Amino acid sequence: MAANPKSKTRNQKSVVLGVTGSIAAYKSAELAGLLVKQHHNVFVVMTADATEFVTPLTLQTLSKNPVMTSFFDEKENWRPGHIELADNADLLLIAPATANVIAEIAHGLAGHPLTAIALATRAPILLAPAMNGKMWENAMTQENVEKLKSRNVEFIGPEEGMLACGYEGIGRLWKVEDIAFRAEFLLHRHDRLIA
Repeated sequence: MAANPKSKTRNQKSVVLGVTGSIAAYKSAELAGLLVKQHHNVFVVMTADATEFVTPLTLQTLSKNPVMTSFFDEKENWRPGHIELADNADLLLIAPATANVIAEIAHGLAGHPLTAIALATRAPILLAPAMNGKMWENAMTQENVEKLKSRNVEFIGPEEGMLACGYEGIGRLWKVEDIAFRAEFLLHRHDRLIA
């Protein structure tokens, strides 16, 4: 990765924004823009499926940093970029978070950079789920959510409304402005805890 997560001003925080393969992935562009407006150094990490909904170039332009989509993005450097991001993150925010990525994190899987960062980071983690309501309410998903909450992973949403699949119900990505506000709160809370 060309950008250095350590090159930030004193008050600037490093936010790793994870984007997964949900139809709501297009909203990550607005979220990246809001985080940059809050003066954070934003590093976007996308799953392969997420790139089908929004382009890495869009998120690179908005975040002003390279976007990581696979372990092969790290070829330029001997040091694993995903570990550097994990080490330097002040917050890992995954929005949208699919049922699949929630399950991967809950079970400690690290098959792509985003879940590897989740496994390696010591920063707070905030997940903003987005999926079909039946998937969200499924007992397995709820077990994974409870397992992550017991490990101090924070959740925001999902909310109720019309879903992309045509159903009305719970599963919509929480409002982007509220996700950015919650991220800001967690960054300040983390500052107070380590002060």
